[in-house]
Amino acid sequence: MLHPAHPVDAQASVTAARFADVRGTSLALAADLSEADQTVQSMPDASPTKWHLAHTTWFFETFVLAPHQPGYRAYDPRFAYLFNSYYEQAGPRHPRPQRGMLTRPSAAEVVAYRHHVDEAMASFLDAPDALPPALADLIELGLHHEQQHQELLLTDILHLLAQNPLRPAYRQTPTATAGGDARPLRWHAYEGGIYEIGDAGEGFAFDCERPRHRVLVQPFRLADRAVTNREWCEFIADGGYRTATLWLSDGWATVNREGWQAPYYWEQRDGAWWSMTLHGMRPVEDGAPVCHVSYFEADAFARWAGKRLPSEAEWEIAATPLPVAGNMLGRGALRPLPAAPSQDDAPAQMFGDVWEWTSSAYGAYPGFRTAEGAVGEYNGKFMCGQYVLRGGSCATPEGHIRRTYRNFFYPHQRWQFMGLRLAEDAG
Repeated sequence: MLHPAHPVDAQASVTAARFADVRGTSLALAADLSEADQTVQSMPDASPTKWHLAHTTWFFETFVLAPHQPGYRAYDPRFAYLFNSYYEQAGPRHPRPQRGMLTRPSAAEVVAYRHHVDEAMASFLDAPDALPPALADLIELGLHHEQQHQELLLTDILHLLAQNPLRPAYRQTPTATAGGDARPLRWHAYEGGIYEIGDAGEGFAFDCERPRHRVLVQPFRLADRAVTNREWCEFIADGGYRTATLWLSDGWATVNREGWQAPYYWEQRDGAWWSMTLHGMRPVEDGAPVCHVSYFEADAFARWAGKRLPSEAEWEIAATPLPVAGNMLGRGALRPLPAAPSQDDAPAQMFGDVWEWTSSAYGAYPGFRTAEGAVGEYNGKFMCGQYVLRGGSCATPEGHIRRTYRNFFYPHQRWQFMGLRLAEDAG
C-alpha cells in the first residue's frame, strides 16, 4: 500500500479529469459499431474493437488497481489471460492471431468491465492522499497507451470494413471538408551542425524518446508539405511499381509477392482511382497526402523523385519551432486533407494528416535504459527491424502527439495512416 505524505494536489484532480475524458473517447469511437464489427479480426496485425477496449482496461487493472488499491477485486480473473498483449512478465496470454475467436465476453460485457475498472479508478483518484509522482506517471502512461489504441481501433476497423464487398462506412458523412488542391511544393533549407533531439523531460514522453542527446546533421532541405495523391499517380503512371531499380531488394520482393500496384485500399473504377476510407469508398483526392504506403513504397517514390526520405533527426529539427497542431482526430475529418495555401514561411502538415516515414531505423538513443518491471517491455524490446515515423495522423488524438514522438512499424506494413515527405541534401 502506498502512503504519500501530502494532501490532494492538482496532479490528482487533473489526472481524474483526463482519465474520464480519454476513457470516454474510446467508448465514443466504438459506439456506432455492431457486436459483429467489434468481434471480427481481419488480419493478425489488427485487433478487434472490443479487444482494444478490454486491453486498455486490463492495463489499469493490472498495473494500477491490483498492486495499489487495497481490497480491489478483479472483474473476472480470466480476463488477465484474454487481454494481455505482449507483457511476458504479466503472465501468459491468448495468441494474438486468434483474438477474433473471442466471441465471448460480448461487447456489452467488455463495456461492463470498463465501467467496473473506471469506477474503481475514480475512487482511487479521489482518495484523500495525493498520488506519488511515480504512480501518477504510470497512470499517464496508461492514458497515452489508450490513446494509441484509439488510433489503432480506427485503423483496424477500416481494414475490417475494407474486406467487406459492400465497402461499408464507419461514419457516413465527413465532419470536415477538404481544403482544395495542395499548395505548390516549396523547400525549406536548414543549416548543418550539432543539434539536440529527444525529450527534455518537461512533460510526458515514452521512454524511447529519451534521453535528449546531440546529433551531427549535414545541411538539408525539407519539402514544405507531404507527397500528394496526384504526385503518387504520376509515380504509378511512370512505372514506379514495375521498375526494379527504384526498390530496395526486400521491397521489390514484396511488390512481386503481394502484387502491389498502388497504395493500400486503392482500386480503379472506370479508369479513375478510388480508395476505401472510414467514410466508405471515395474518389482519390488529388491534393490530399498519399496514405497507406509502406516504407518500401515511400523509399522507392523518393528515389523516383530524385530525393530521399528525411532522417528522424532532420524531421525533428524542422518541427521544433512549429506548433503541435493539425488535422487530427478532434477535427473529425478521419482522412488526410490537402495542405491549405499559406503565407507562413514554415512547413505544413508536420502534425496530423499522415504519419511520415523517415529513413531512420527504430533503435535506442544513446544512454537509453529499459524501465524496470513489466512496463519496461513497452517499447525497448521492439527496437529491431522497424522504421521510425513522425508527426501523427488524422486519427491521432490531440494531446497525444509531440515533436519528439517516435512511432515505428515494419517496412512492409501499410494499413496505418502512413505517408511521406521528401528531403534532399543541401551541401
